Amino acid sequence: MVDVPRWGVDGEALPAANDRQSPIGEFGRAQEARSFLDEDAPGRWAFDAKRHIDLSQDVSPGSLEVRALAVIPCLNEAAHIAPLIQRLLADDRWSDPLVVVADGGSTDGSREIVSGIAASDPRVRLLDNPRRLQSAGVNLAAATFGRDRRWMVRVDAHCDYPANYVSGLVAEARRVGAASVVVSMCTKGRGGFQNAAAAAQNSVLGAGGSAHRGSGRSGWVDHGHHALFDMEHFLGAGGYDETFGANEDAEFDVRLAQAKGRIWLSHELQVTYYPRTNAPALFRQYLNYGQGRARTLLRHHVRPKLRQLLPVAVAPAVIAMPLALIEPALALPGLIWASASLALGAVIGVRKRDPAAAASGVAAMIMHMAWSLGFWRQLLIAGRPKTPARPPVGDVVRS
Repeated sequence: MVDVPRWGVDGEALPAANDRQSPIGEFGRAQEARSFLDEDAPGRWAFDAKRHIDLSQDVSPGSLEVRALAVIPCLNEAAHIAPLIQRLLADDRWSDPLVVVADGGSTDGSREIVSGIAASDPRVRLLDNPRRLQSAGVNLAAATFGRDRRWMVRVDAHCDYPANYVSGLVAEARRVGAASVVVSMCTKGRGGFQNAAAAAQNSVLGAGGSAHRGSGRSGWVDHGHHALFDMEHFLGAGGYDETFGANEDAEFDVRLAQAKGRIWLSHELQVTYYPRTNAPALFRQYLNYGQGRARTLLRHHVRPKLRQLLPVAVAPAVIAMPLALIEPALALPGLIWASASLALGAVIGVRKRDPAAAASGVAAMIMHMAWSLGFWRQLLIAGRPKTPARPPVGDVVRS
């Protein structure tokens, strides 16, 4: 195995693993770039932006304006990571490219693959992410490598990206003056249940009319699939809240809007997403989504949209169905929901001429039920999350 450097707060190489004296061992001084633990909100993390990021240093304005950092949160992505890095670096319009793979402890060979690439290509860095969460990996990469980068691009390993993705995002952000650029998403399957999940997520049945799902017109939005951030706005808003295992993107967008940061949705840079391949995995994913959405609404007192309120009613409707033995009318909401989902799924299958897509109604029902259960679990059991202290907007300044 090639022993490539790990990286610390100033971007300098850390000692090799067997040379480190730090009690935190393998993760070394990269932890110095870590966000601090707020004593008033135990277990919640926020950036000490002034300490770790100095965007006022002497950097050529022209260079800073276009320089971007691409961050790939990674956990066991051996099948995807090398082609993804190659795809990103093929962007010949990307000025001074830097790809950071924030690995959460992969055991499938992903680390070795990235290490091998980084050993021969200085544009690629491997960064240990001890907290494993995607949000933590993005935060750590921003704190470690973001000091002389105006922009940061979040790249998810389970997506395909258009050509010149990074430079296209930077150009779009500069053109419209956005604090963040989000992109539309098209979901694709490779057969079987994944086709059903993809068909559901591409439709109103599964996505509820989200602006970033499918095709449409570019414009200002309140949320979308995260792609690019102005580093100053990202750090000024406090970065991702690492207590969110899911929905950290929507929660961040609420704070960004509160800080007067505007979000631009680009349909020209649409990404392709590959959904979960089996029902249990899809259920777990949407259970977390529902719980995360409830946490966001409770924390920020945000009024839910209609497309979010409808799935909330699914779990109560299903739970009430056994009571139809006492009052038959109690079965109607659950029966109407199930019948409508299955019927719309069949219509989708006919239109796509795909028997697997005809099961999109079943996939959508799994998504609805899991999301609803996660929402109610957070609402009734976990309760309202505490708000972590964060540095005010403006802590990160650029001269």
